[in-house]
Amino acid sequence: MAQKPLTKTQLIAAIADQADMDRKTAGAALEALTAVITSEVSGGGAVTLPGIGKVYCRERPERMVRNPATGEQIKKEADKVVKMTVAKALKDSVNS
Repeated sequence: MAQKPLTKTQLIAAIADQADMDRKTAGAALEALTAVITSEVSGGGAVTLPGIGKVYCRERPERMVRNPATGEQIKKEADKVVKMTVAKALKDSVNS
């Protein structure tokens, strides 16, 4: 069975232990990282996290979709989605 993902509190504690800092500082660092990634990607840019991957925004064109309940075809407007490409180093560490 799959292991549960880390909660925010557990992630902050792990960062604090790895970086040898207190939890308050680790929490502030995580919040700052989140804010930078959010502002950059929402502005159309991309952020590369070394060893983890690249987070970016991609535009999807207008398209026809089907309502699964009724089978009716509906035109969906163009929109944007956030994507992430995983770094090769992370893929290799998972598969080894």
